[in-house]
Amino acid sequence: MQFNGIKSYILDNEFKIIILNNKINITNYLEMGHFDNNKVIVRYLNQNKEKTLVVNGKNLIVSRLKIKEVLVEGNINNMEFR
Repeated sequence: MQFNGIKSYILDNEFKIIILNNKINITNYLEMGHFDNNKVIVRYLNQNKEKTLVVNGKNLIVSRLKIKEVLVEGNINNMEFR
């Protein structure tokens, strides 16, 4: 039983967003479609359908960019799920 929990944790590929003070950590996304200091667009899968997350704000920066993780910082105004 514990093995399945560990396996799920290690092989976790579900799209996730963690919102912190003026930071958004996004994991398990497909690709970053666009980014500038006012907008970041990330594509992800939700129930096997490609979706888009748009982060709008000012002075946005991508402070961490990994294969399956991105951290966006700045004055975040809103997020749109499309």
